[in-house]
Amino acid sequence: MSVILYALDGCPWCVKVHDALADADVAYETVWVDALHSERNEVKRVSGQRGVPVLVDEVRGVTMPESANILEYIERTLA
Repeated sequence: MSVILYALDGCPWCVKVHDALADADVAYETVWVDALHSERNEVKRVSGQRGVPVLVDEVRGVTMPESANILEYIERTLA
C-alpha cells in the first residue's frame, strides 16, 4: 500500500482524514496507534512527532502530520 494513515480510534481529526480519503477513492492502509503518546514510537520514527493523524504517501515521498494539511494534500494531490 502506498498511502498509510497513522490514526487513533476515536480521534475526530483522524475521522475527517479517513472520510476524505474514502471520498477521494484513495486506497490506503490504516495503522492504529496507542492512546498513550509515550507508546507511539512508530509514529515518532516516521514523522518526528507523536501526534496523529499522520499521512505517509510512499510514492511521492511525503510524510505529513496535521489534519488540515493532510486534507488539503488529499484534495490537491490524491483526489
